[in-house]
Amino acid sequence: MSTLRNKVQLIGNLGNNPEIITLDSGKKLAKFSLATNESYKNTEGEKITNTDWHNIIAWGKTAEIIEKYLDKGNEIAIEGKLTSRSYEDKDGNKKYITEVVVNELLMLGNKQ
Repeated sequence: MSTLRNKVQLIGNLGNNPEIITLDSGKKLAKFSLATNESYKNTEGEKITNTDWHNIIAWGKTAEIIEKYLDKGNEIAIEGKLTSRSYEDKDGNKKYITEVVVNELLMLGNKQ
C-alpha cells in the first residue's frame, strides 16, 4: 500500500480558453475546466454520454505551454494530483473547491 499516492489521469477537452495569471514573481498560473466523457448503452440500447467537469491548474513551464498552444475544445491528456482549498465569497460564505494540479501534459490534437 505504500506505493499508492495521490494521482489523477484524465483525457478530455478544454471547456474554456485557459485563464493565464502572471504573479508578481513572474511565475505563471494557468486555470481552465476540462470535460471528460463516459459513454454506455442503457437497457433500451440507446447510447448515453455523461460529461464530468474538472477544475485544472498548472504552474510554471506547463502554464506557459498551455498559454501558447491550448484553446477551448483542444483534447489533452493530463496527469496530476488532487488538491482541495476553501475561500470566502463576496458575501462571506465559505466555498470549497477541488482542483487537479498538472504534473504532465500531452496534447492530443483533436478539437470537438
